[in-house]
Amino acid sequence: MAISTADFRNGMCIEYNGKLCTIVEFQHVKPGKGGAFVRTKLRDIKTGRVVDYTFNAGTKFDSVRLETKKMQYLYNDGADFYFMDNDTYEQEAIPADTVGEAAKWLKENDEASLLYAGDELISIEPQMFVELEVTATEPGFKGDTATNTTKPATLETGTTIQVPTFVEIGDVLQIDTRDGRFVKRV
Repeated sequence: MAISTADFRNGMCIEYNGKLCTIVEFQHVKPGKGGAFVRTKLRDIKTGRVVDYTFNAGTKFDSVRLETKKMQYLYNDGADFYFMDNDTYEQEAIPADTVGEAAKWLKENDEASLLYAGDELISIEPQMFVELEVTATEPGFKGDTATNTTKPATLETGTTIQVPTFVEIGDVLQIDTRDGRFVKRV
């Protein structure tokens, strides 16, 4: 389906230069002299990079329909990650390189959002907050609680993050997956 610059909305997905992009922001500009144009910021869905583009008013683009599926992460066998659709119970194997950075936050039986453009899988997003157990960390020293000191801790998924000194092995932590930040001890 073709859309023009007059149909632009924030969050809309279009195909530009063979890439799928979402419109982060746009502005219609009508100068006193010359034709109208549209300034946009487009985010490449695969890379996450945001780039400024300017288009003439009325330029046509192909609109892309995005669909998000909530699926349950089951396990990985080293090469593939296996997800199950909770409605149909169908399993889907997704290559590890497609899962990418999301693998750091995926724990068995957790839910994840899979973003599709048509039949093509674009990205996998874990839940915003996950609860993971600490498997390795150095012991904290008595009296270190007065300042905001941190130490590295390895989580059950193999990811290492910075945590406060009072965190010990076996503690379950709530982690913000957007930036990998410790939120609280559960």
